[in-house]
Formats: sequence, structure tokens, C-alpha cells
Amino acid sequence: MITVDHISAAAARIAPHVRETPLWRLPGSALGVPADSAPFEAWLKLEHLQRAGSFKARGMFNRLLSNPIPAAGVIAASGGNAGIATALAARSLGVHATIFVPAVTSPAKRARLAALGAEVVVAGEFYADALAACEARQRETGALMTHAYDQPEVVAGAGTVAREIEQAAGTPDMVLVSVGGGGLVGGIAAWFAGRCRIEALEPELAPTLFRAREAGVPVDVSVSGIAADSLGARRIGAIAWPLTQQHVAQARLLSDAAIREAQQFLWNEFKLAVEPAAALPLAALRSGAIRPRADAKVCLIVCGANLDPATLA
Repeated sequence: MITVDHISAAAARIAPHVRETPLWRLPGSALGVPADSAPFEAWLKLEHLQRAGSFKARGMFNRLLSNPIPAAGVIAASGGNAGIATALAARSLGVHATIFVPAVTSPAKRARLAALGAEVVVAGEFYADALAACEARQRETGALMTHAYDQPEVVAGAGTVAREIEQAAGTPDMVLVSVGGGGLVGGIAAWFAGRCRIEALEPELAPTLFRAREAGVPVDVSVSGIAADSLGARRIGAIAWPLTQQHVAQARLLSDAAIREAQQFLWNEFKLAVEPAAALPLAALRSGAIRPRADAKVCLIVCGANLDPATLA
């Protein structure tokens, strides 16, 4: 189980390589939530300004810095963000990276991987397909594998987001987190460990944690929709599952329409160019799926910005 000690050690290890991202504090009314909602304070953790364009840089630097790297370099399967973060960490440390991506990965993310010097291999339609191909290559080459969300170093690295929030502003009453495979929500859950309410948010078309909770065990799900390249894991991670069972209040589903509307709002009102996965916390508030209590401090994790800006035009 990931603990606060693992997260604190990760924070010290990766500090020279990652950014401390801004935490915006503003009235909830600035987010255009339903008029009948109680007044609350919104904290926007702008992790889309992290190196490599997402929180994933934290976990990937922690993974590479915690292990010897063989001559074959590093290898990863990713819908985009974890691969970009792995490629950045590898380039920063002077090692070769091979990144397997599914066909749903956006052209913008593929271009970013190539610009970072990674060898890019397209394998299958979705993340699980790319992962299977990546694992086969890893067995052949012996490269160090980074997993998008299901390695202890990766989850602990993601947990440094929560540590940073608390150091900057104290403990929020609620944290809203997008979920794919669960690395981010698992790390945040491990850090706060019941000291605040954590809400897990997923697209209706990628209900990984939601279906696992229905079944009582992790299960495979079909994934599609506008956030599939970032939140397209077919099964919740083995590390995240017990952490979310213990420390996450609820898993909620949001429509693609609500996610897109929130993404566009962040651009129109704040000029924050973020990918759909980063808009789920705001979508939960603007759609009324979550209605904070009066005077609550509600933290929204704005998790990634690897998109083609033309999609916001």
C-alpha cells in the first residue's frame, strides 16, 4: 500500500526535475456553477502546467530515478500523457525511450512524443492493446518498463500533487479527480487518507472505477468517447483499487457533452487550454452532479494539457 512516507520520498527525489504548479483560489461562482448551489471556494490545481503537460511527469521521473536503467532504455504503453512524460524523463536522463500508443491517441500527442526523441509504435485501437504489445517487446529487450498508472513509484509520484496542495493551502474539504487507470486518484487518496472527501470522476463511456464498484472487484470495461486517449484504461489498477475502496467517497459518471462544455468554459473564461480529461472536475460542478456544501474548499485537479489547441476554436 502506498503511504505518505512513499509520497514524501518521491517528492524529494523528483524535486529537481518537476515544477511546483500553481494553485488558483477563487469563488465557486466564478466557475459558473448552478445558481442554486451554495457558495464555496474553488481551488484549481493547474497541473496541466507541469512538465510534459500533465501530472504524469511526477510518476515517470520517480520510476526512472528509483531504478537502474538497462542499455535497452525505457519502454511504455500510453494513450499519450504517460508516454510523453516517460519520453521527457528519458531524454532528461539521457536514455532511449520506446513508446507504444493505441490508434485513439491524438495526432498532437504522437507529434509531441516524436519531438521528444522517442520511438513511437502504434499498436491496436485502445490502451490495453498497446500495453500487450509493449509487454511483449519488453520481454524481448529487457528495457525498464513504466506503467501508465499501476506501479508503486508512479502512484507515489502522482501523490505528490496532493502533498503540494496541502503545503500551499492546507487540507481541502473535497478533491475532485479524473480517473482512468487510477494512478492519480490512488496517489491523492494515499496522501489525504480520509482527511478530506475525494470524488472520482469518469466519462460515461469509460466507467472503469464505477463498474468495478458495481461488481465489487476490478472488471474489464469497454472504453470510448472524447477522453479515451487519457482515461481509456479498461480496468482499474491493482494499486489504486484498495486505495479507492478505502478513501474515495464515490465514483461518478459524466457525459461527453458535459465534459466538452466544461473544457470549452475553461478556455473561454480563463484561457486554460486543457484536454477533455482535465475538464471532468469542472463538469461535475457545472452539471450539478456535485453540489458542495456552503463554504467548502473544493479542489479541482486540472490534470493535463496535451491537446491540439485548434479543437478549442
